[in-house]
Amino acid sequence: MRKKIGFIGVGNMGSAMLKGILGAGLASKDEVIASCRSEQSQKRVSDALGITVTLDNKAAADADVVFIAVKPAQLDEVASQIRETVKDGQLVISVAAGYDLEKLHFALGADTHIIRTMPNTPAMVGEAMSALCTDRLVTDEEKEKALELFNSFGKAEFVDEKLMDAVTGVSGSSPAFIYMIIEAMADAAVAEGMSRKQAYVFAAQSVLGSAKMVLDTGRHPGELKDAVTSPAGTTIEGVAALENDGMRAAIIDAVRTAAQKSREMSSK
Repeated sequence: MRKKIGFIGVGNMGSAMLKGILGAGLASKDEVIASCRSEQSQKRVSDALGITVTLDNKAAADADVVFIAVKPAQLDEVASQIRETVKDGQLVISVAAGYDLEKLHFALGADTHIIRTMPNTPAMVGEAMSALCTDRLVTDEEKEKALELFNSFGKAEFVDEKLMDAVTGVSGSSPAFIYMIIEAMADAAVAEGMSRKQAYVFAAQSVLGSAKMVLDTGRHPGELKDAVTSPAGTTIEGVAALENDGMRAAIIDAVRTAAQKSREMSSK
């Protein structure tokens, strides 16, 4: 009997996605099969998730929904192994960066139902932001199923494929930028006398709470910022310092630089 979900590649990202899917009850452990490259990884994932794990990519590809969660350098090899295994009625979901739908169809077959995705590393704590895109071959039912799966470990939305480079900058690469902001805030708190451990908690929780305010209230970030900045108060002095130091321009440049690098990678 064909498994409901197959995962080719169960590294940090694949394991995080599977944990969310299983935790949400979207598949039972006996409805999932995964494949990996080594016996060590096979045992690690099997022990951690309680699912069937094989060293055979073809076995994992014989499922209703097949996730390809390998590194980009491995995708061509995997595609050559499973191309003849993929059948009518299957949905293939790619997590490999740098492979657009045209390249994926070339590797897996012109008629294959494929969704290209880009989750980010907060999937490991159930808070991913994932972008999905596809073409006319994929049905509305398949799109809804994919959204349900990706929403199990965060938030997910479909975008036009032309926006995937922008997605790389604003969500794919940006966790690194936010970590740098948290680290800098903590450094300042340490300079003011706070312990390093406590400074990270205060900085990280403030970022988490601020992000939740944007998502939960639906208010414009500028409006929320204005609500904190009392006349002649401490916050407006800090805001003025950030503007003077070019914080806004630096963040815009970082996101657009990451997007441009993604564009260059996809064109190769």
